[in-house]
This record gives sequence, C-alpha cells and structure tokens, in this order.
Amino acid sequence: MTVNLPTGDEKRTTVTAMFDRVAPSYDKLNRLISLGQDRRWRRHTIDSLAITTGRVLDLACGTGDLCRELGDRGLTAIGFDLSPGMLQYAAVTTPLVRADTLRLPVADGAADGITCGFALRNFTDLGAFARECARVLRPGGRIALLDASEPANPIMRAGHTIWFRHAVPRIGGWLGDAQAYRYLPASTAYLPTPDALLDLFTAAGFTDIRRRTFTGGAVQLITGSRT
Repeated sequence: MTVNLPTGDEKRTTVTAMFDRVAPSYDKLNRLISLGQDRRWRRHTIDSLAITTGRVLDLACGTGDLCRELGDRGLTAIGFDLSPGMLQYAAVTTPLVRADTLRLPVADGAADGITCGFALRNFTDLGAFARECARVLRPGGRIALLDASEPANPIMRAGHTIWFRHAVPRIGGWLGDAQAYRYLPASTAYLPTPDALLDLFTAAGFTDIRRRTFTGGAVQLITGSRT
C-alpha cells in the first residue's frame, strides 16, 4: 500500500499528531514489532557513547526508554520531544522538555553526549539536525543515533520486507493505529543512503563517524565525536 509521505511543515505537524495518538500503546507495540530486540539495540547505543559520566541529551525521546537506561548507567539524561502525548506517557524521573529537536533550548557546548532512537527519519532536515547536535555538544562530545535500515543481503531484505512493511502495519492496525503503523515502515524512505548520512555529520563537524548494523542489517547505529 502506498503511503503519502509529507514534507516540511506538514511533516512536522503530521508526525507530531501521529505520535500523540500512538503514545498510550507505543511501548507495548515497540516490544512486539521489534520481537523484543529493542532493549538490546538501546544497550548497544549507550555502550557506543563510550562515556561514563556527564550530561546526555536524548533527542526525540518518546516515552523515555533511553533516558531511563542512561540514568541507570549513572549518566545525567535530559529528554526532548515535540510530542506532548509521548512525554505524558514517559514513566521516567529524568527531566523532560517539549522542544523542536532542530532548535534545542540548550547552550552551546553544554552536552557530553547525544542519543536518538528511531527518529532520524522523522526530522524535517537531517543536515540541520546534525548541525544542531554539533552546536550543543562540547568538543569531544559523542553521538549515538539509532534508526531503521534496509538489509544489504537479499534474503534478509526479503524477510525484513515481509515483516516490517507488511506484518507490522497489520499488527499496528489490530492493536493501535493502522495509519501510523503504515507510515512508520514507509518513513524509512526519508533516510539518505548510508554514505550520504555519514557525510551529513562529517560536514557538521564530526569525526570518527561510523555506522554499525544489527539484526541482519535491519537496524543501523551512527556514532561519532564532535571536533
């Protein structure tokens, strides 16, 4: 089924409203559609920050899963999200701020690390996002950005397509919001190619940019350091 993918201000408004709607069932559906692998992916994300103390901004924090795990590691986490619905259902003790990730209410160089889970494709301008990450990070600060990907192996890609693009929308329709769970798999079309994605962060002032994949290439993790 073809899904109309909005752009610009329409995308910002549409995506925010969508996450407001799915917030009550978001965590439960995440566990289900990831087959429980989302916890492992978050552990890898935090491990890859390679910092043990300091302030970490979790951007597009949703209901706060990464914030909670960052706090459990002894890091000072602050979550930012544009969706008031997601923040309302966040069961965390860390501070949460409603804000546009492209215009963070954070001073230059104030953060030691940045995490982001499955939200890159929801931003209206990835280049602006990369530059904003660079602005708020101190020199040497780290990013660890998790998102969906397409497996390179043809067999894995076929299985991923069946699950992510066909089964997930049906499950989402049965248990939550059919329109939202058609959008979420389709929204990977917003993501640039891996090389182009890494180039955006290099251009924004990051070094040692690396990309790792998990679960047969269905998930990617972008890491790097602020110069």
